[in-house]
Amino acid sequence: MMLEKLNPEQRAAVTLEPQHALVLAGAGSGKTRVLTTRMAWLIQTGQASPFGLLAVTFTNKAAREMLARMSAILPIDTRGLWIGTFHGLCNRMLRAHHRDAGLPQTFQILDVTDQLAAIKRLMKANGVDDEKYPPRDVQRFINGAKEEGLRPNDVEAYDAHRRRLIEIYQLYEAQCQREGVVDFAELLLRAYELLSRNAPVREHYQRRFRHILVDEFQDTNTLQYKWLRLLAGGGAAIFAVGDDDQSIYAFRGANVGNMSDFERDYAHGTVIRLEQNYRSYGHILDSANALIGHNSGRLGKNLWTDQGEGEPVRVIEQPSDGMEAQWIVDEIRSLIHEGSLRREIAVLYRSNAQSRVIEHAIFSAGIPYKVYGGLRFFERQEIKHALAYLRLMANPHDDTSWMRVVNFPTRGIGARTLEQLADAARAHDSSLYAAVAMVAGKGGSNLAQFAQLIHRLIEETRDLPLPEMVEHMLEASGLNAHYKAEREGAERLENLNELITAAAVFASEENYDSLPAGVPPAQDTSSTLMPGVVDAPPVVADTMTPLAAFLSHAALEAGDNQAQQGQDAVQLMTVHAAKGLEFDAVFITGLEEGLFPHENSILEQSGLEEERRLMYVAITRARQRLYISLAQSRMLHGQTRYAMRSRFLDEIPEQHLKWLSPKAGLAPVSSTGAGWNGNRGDAFGRKATNTIAPRQPRGTATGVTVGDKQYRVGQGVHHARFGDGTIIGLSGAGQDAQAEIQFRDVGAKTLALGIAKLDIVQG
Repeated sequence: MMLEKLNPEQRAAVTLEPQHALVLAGAGSGKTRVLTTRMAWLIQTGQASPFGLLAVTFTNKAAREMLARMSAILPIDTRGLWIGTFHGLCNRMLRAHHRDAGLPQTFQILDVTDQLAAIKRLMKANGVDDEKYPPRDVQRFINGAKEEGLRPNDVEAYDAHRRRLIEIYQLYEAQCQREGVVDFAELLLRAYELLSRNAPVREHYQRRFRHILVDEFQDTNTLQYKWLRLLAGGGAAIFAVGDDDQSIYAFRGANVGNMSDFERDYAHGTVIRLEQNYRSYGHILDSANALIGHNSGRLGKNLWTDQGEGEPVRVIEQPSDGMEAQWIVDEIRSLIHEGSLRREIAVLYRSNAQSRVIEHAIFSAGIPYKVYGGLRFFERQEIKHALAYLRLMANPHDDTSWMRVVNFPTRGIGARTLEQLADAARAHDSSLYAAVAMVAGKGGSNLAQFAQLIHRLIEETRDLPLPEMVEHMLEASGLNAHYKAEREGAERLENLNELITAAAVFASEENYDSLPAGVPPAQDTSSTLMPGVVDAPPVVADTMTPLAAFLSHAALEAGDNQAQQGQDAVQLMTVHAAKGLEFDAVFITGLEEGLFPHENSILEQSGLEEERRLMYVAITRARQRLYISLAQSRMLHGQTRYAMRSRFLDEIPEQHLKWLSPKAGLAPVSSTGAGWNGNRGDAFGRKATNTIAPRQPRGTATGVTVGDKQYRVGQGVHHARFGDGTIIGLSGAGQDAQAEIQFRDVGAKTLALGIAKLDIVQG
């Protein structure tokens, strides 16, 4: 029985009568199990058709996991189910109703990078000053307006600067419509407008979806919540699962207030709390509970476990970030020696700027590591080029893709020729592809050859299966030949070959095997409903080609398939990237005021509470062991900063912490937040001197011998590159010894004494 392994709270959530409900699911409390079991239970008890369910997740990975669990519980074909991300489901809706939505059948999706390129191109064409209006700021403005459900005419222009931004937004909209492309924010806004303005379409989906289940509800933005409310307007029950304590994406537009709004407007007190944690030990959970308890306006829950207290949280402070990194490396070595898998060890940092020194230390130690969330497969340069060719094969009028590859590999088309082409396209209000015939001379001839290449690729590959289409394009476009000629092109060629594999896997999963990739597949009109279940009228026939479907998949999926997946390597990542993951041992680094909590946040209550939620997420990633580290001084953005202990350490009760370095004399941070300029002592409890001279560190060796040289703290040294400096800290011994040196001209550096060529300055 599917309910047997559920605890009482989980069972109550799964078997709830069809009604609006909010499930407060703490970290590691089994929320995915609850969601999937709820769907299976509704189907099995005859309360819903599989096709009367809509399940919304925030990542493709979560959607795949949900589908896999569903198929394991129930013997049903999950292919036709509406389970996916907001963007994926909106894309599906718009494909089915492209005419009603005012879109071409073959519309393409711009990912974040392509959108930025399109904005830059637009600004250049219209003479917009990119210093006064940085393209990334323009991108944020446009996406922010769309996420609030605002078109250019709806945005308030309260000054000249904003008025110009609105004008750029207007031009951008016209450009996208002309080219037949949509960005991520547009997918949501266009789908919302489709439902709000088209009563027959809206009523169809309201009749169809009787149960709407939402994962990670705390991450929804204003427009996503509005979209859900529209779909539920016909009487559907919303089953919202989330954790307000893990709302950390305000910078992306997430509105944690949606949870309390939903409870007030829909749930009406039907709130189920999942508080039993199956991931972490007691000390870790109690630390997280105590910390998050300092936030106001919480819906309220308290994580607990029956696994026991476990080990206390280890805390250490080091004189410098270099020594902090070295200590982390030593601990990682110790964990590996004890039998820990490297992939079960994660190092988390608040800011990407922190990673360099940690990476350097781990690399120098010869420990395999991976920066999680680095360049993703579909975002690699060579893959972007290949996808641009494929997008032009699907829609030659896609100007963004045209500009990306019109001269790659190089074919003698210079900037002047492209300017002439852009002018001709603008004069005739057409795409670049349509304007090729209007450009004369040698440049025009080269453009015509490229247009013919695209036309030839379309004709030659239309009837080929998807993997063969991709393979043919790679050869005919010249991409393979280009990277073969590159000195370091082997890795890029491997990635291009992997794209063929990705196309083959996609074709197999979506039943496009052996089908012509450039032709819409014949529609299957047979019913897939369970006997006795009456469904709503069918959706307008989906007429996407396998190629168009693959391109949508690539844009929506970008980044889920990490390189070197499965390799046993230590995981490095930002705290934001760690959300949803868990590890046996976790290091949280840089617990210093101004760094974590971040200096941009500590002056506002809402900002500080978001940082506290971020720390809560970091703590709850750990299963068995949790380490917290901080440094007295840190090199950030080329400057040495002298730190104060993070207030978050003062918010965790002493009984859960084990200090590995002296803690005496450390004063707590005031709740108002003194930032980095407060007047309390530093991490070692010493009072501010208001001078820039480095302090004498504590807890380090006063002298070490390396070869025939003896080094001591306070000694003057000279380095060929960095000049004169003073040793302010020493660690290690023999050839492994390191020195923290304050150089007169370049600030503090950590050098390996066995490698660095230092001259001792007598004085």
